[in-house]
Amino acid sequence: MDAGLSKIKKPRSAMLRRSSSLQRYHGYVHDYKDKEGSVSIVFSVTEKVGALAGALKIFETYGVTLHHIESRPALEDPSGYEFFVACDNQTGGLKQAIEALRAKSKELQVLSRNLEEDVGMGVPWFPRRIKELDRFANQILSYGSELDSDHPGFTDKEYRSRRKVFADIAYNYKHGQPIPRAEYTESEVKAWGTIFRELTKLYPTHACHEFNHVFPLLIDNCGYREDNIPQLEDISNFLKECTGFSLRPVAGLLSSRDFLAGLAFRVFHSTQYIRHSSKPMYTPEPDICHELLGHVPLFADPQFAQFSQEIGLASLGAPDEYIEKLATVYWFTVEYGVCKEDGKLKAYGAGLLSSFGELQYALTDKPEIRPFEPVKTAVQKYPITSYQPVYYVADSFADAKEKIKSFASTVPRPFSVRYNPYTQSIEVLDNEHQVLNLTAMIKGDLSILEDALQKLLNNGAR
Repeated sequence: MDAGLSKIKKPRSAMLRRSSSLQRYHGYVHDYKDKEGSVSIVFSVTEKVGALAGALKIFETYGVTLHHIESRPALEDPSGYEFFVACDNQTGGLKQAIEALRAKSKELQVLSRNLEEDVGMGVPWFPRRIKELDRFANQILSYGSELDSDHPGFTDKEYRSRRKVFADIAYNYKHGQPIPRAEYTESEVKAWGTIFRELTKLYPTHACHEFNHVFPLLIDNCGYREDNIPQLEDISNFLKECTGFSLRPVAGLLSSRDFLAGLAFRVFHSTQYIRHSSKPMYTPEPDICHELLGHVPLFADPQFAQFSQEIGLASLGAPDEYIEKLATVYWFTVEYGVCKEDGKLKAYGAGLLSSFGELQYALTDKPEIRPFEPVKTAVQKYPITSYQPVYYVADSFADAKEKIKSFASTVPRPFSVRYNPYTQSIEVLDNEHQVLNLTAMIKGDLSILEDALQKLLNNGAR
């Protein structure tokens, strides 16, 4: 296979593994580890004397043992409190206790991933604050500084050493830090130059309009050149100014759930290493050529950025089977998507735009072309080591985005989510207070829109 391999491989059970440790909730870090048979719950109540005692009485009534408990002021409601409890799930009636507690609480969330089915009403943990991406950024599935035996660089000690340098950068990175600048060797720059030179010959005729609009801007602002590998920090700053997207270094492949969660915050986990110089037109895993030439340009396009984020938002708290569906939709759009321009097919997927061979193949009459319909696309099987036999064509990014929103509404979770760009956080819309806040915000935006339209009409009248 040549240079078009996706960051999300074909979903498998290992990629959807669950975490057994407690994660953050609403920005609070808790290092308490789930014991065997433990499940964690956060619930909130309005401030009143005896609120906690009443809640604890419910656990006592149903014979549920508590491993740990703590309290803190509720973030969304200054007049209330949140309580975090870790409960024994082996004895007593935990499900009944949760049902009784839910009836008395303003909000209740079961946090543990691995016991949600036992409890019967929980959802997988997901990050609520952008810095919570630190919690799983290093939980990679493969590669990093270790290579499979069939990797072109497996027997090359110098290459393996270089891969460790890039892996260490990713492992030590924390949200908010500038991305360390990488010093690339002459052979690494040469490999980049070969790929850059060949692909840029095809972009004017094979890439979509949005891609070709942005690419010159990357040349002018981010050092995209045949003799220079651009730096993630420079590109990340450029993307922030364009659409609010940013890059974050990663040592290898993340699980589908974790990778998609990053997109919900407009964060793209990017590798920083480059493929082995002996085979510049081939890579068995995503490398910096795939990221910077395939993915980055379209993250600077507002419509595509929102389309990508919608997939990420749909993944938050979704069951495993829907994560697999969303990962498949991602594969056929962000990685291997094609669209129509003036009646002709053009590529917008990163797996195509970073693959000299498949970019040409995809726009011929050899593969099957189907209309993009998320419900059908989400269950389509696909190969990961050969050219795709089927591609899905979108009429536009705007159309694809609306279809993704519609598909997201079918994800079985007891809440909706919204990304707040001011606080870089995920708002869970599962209570009246949250919905009223969103309504007030929408009213404010509509007022601005009405004012702008009125001024346009007035200016036109003059």
